[in-house]
Order: sequence, then C-alpha cells, then structure tokens
Amino acid sequence: MVASRQDAWTEDDDLVLAEVTLRHIREGGTQLAAFEEVGQRLGRTAAACGFRWNSCVRKRYDAAISIAKSQRQQLKKLGRIQAPPPVVADVEVVTLHTKRSETPVAEVQKYADVEEQQIEAVIRMLVNQKEMTRRLRQLEQELEGKELELKELKEAHERARKELDQVQGVNDDYRALVQIMERARKLAFLQEEDSNKAIFKMDENGNLERVEK
Repeated sequence: MVASRQDAWTEDDDLVLAEVTLRHIREGGTQLAAFEEVGQRLGRTAAACGFRWNSCVRKRYDAAISIAKSQRQQLKKLGRIQAPPPVVADVEVVTLHTKRSETPVAEVQKYADVEEQQIEAVIRMLVNQKEMTRRLRQLEQELEGKELELKELKEAHERARKELDQVQGVNDDYRALVQIMERARKLAFLQEEDSNKAIFKMDENGNLERVEK
C-alpha cells in the first residue's frame, strides 16, 4: 500500500497503532518494524506512525507496555524469543522442549495465554473508555441542544406575554371609547327629545294654546 494519507488520526487508527506496537514489544520485535507494519495497514509512512506513537498514543498505554515488556522478558528467559524474533512453529517448540526439558511446553503456552489475556483486557478497557467518552460527548451535545431549546421557549413566552399585554391594552381603550360613544348617543337623544316637546300657554280667555318655537 502506498503511504499517502495526510488526514488526521482517528481513534481506530490509534487502536491499530497500539495493537501492532504492543504485539511487537511482546514478541521481541522493534518499534520500527511495528511502525512499518502499521504504515502499510493504514496507508501512512513509518515516520508518521512513529511520531504519532511517541507524541500521543504511547502515554495512554503505559500499563499495556509494562505488561508487554514483562512478557517479552519471560519469553526470553524461556528461550521462546530470539533475535530476530521468530514466528513460533512446531520445530521451535520441539527445540525448546529439548533444550529445557524442565519447562514443559504446556506451561510456556499457559503463560503466554495469560499475558495475552492481560493485553487484551487493557485494550478492551481502552475501547470501553473510548465508547464512554463518545457517549459523554453525545450527552453533552444533547444537553446543550435542550438548553438552547429551553432558552428559545422562554424568549417566545416573553414575546407572547408582551403581545398579550398590548392586546389587553387595546381592548381596554376600545371599551372606554365605546362607553364614551354610548354616553354621547344617549345625551344627544335626550337633547333631541327635549327639543321636540310642545310648549303651551294660556290665553286671555283661559284656553291653552301651543307656542311655536
């Protein structure tokens, strides 16, 4: 694979880098070989992988590195690792059993399995931590969204209250105007009624006669 990627490292990329590097440490390999393998898998240069490991990823795997180094030392003592690190095969197992008859192959395999489980446990812990971090960020984003929604609802409620107050004020003014107009209408009616009443007076003979206005 041609190493051409220039994009940012993802959590999955970091996990691949940690997994391969820890395996090389555990099996007695070099970090350079690990970086070259990771570079081929991710499409990056070995130098980029090394820089990423030393500057960012390594500090998160201190416990796993210690376990891998401990396993490497034990495997070296048992003669399971030589330089360069070989791939464990049936021939090597026979040689190991012949050279160190006091160490059964089953015991070596058991130790390797235990160390492998420890490494896997650390990796699982980190993966779980990554998932918890992702979920926490998601919850924080949801909380921010709810807070923004609540703020918008409060602002909308305040606007509606002000509009209602304005409408209430207009209604009060309208009712006052209607009352004034009603009083004016009644007053005009009374005045008109008074003006239409006939006026009478008594003449010299004692008869009533209508006086024209």
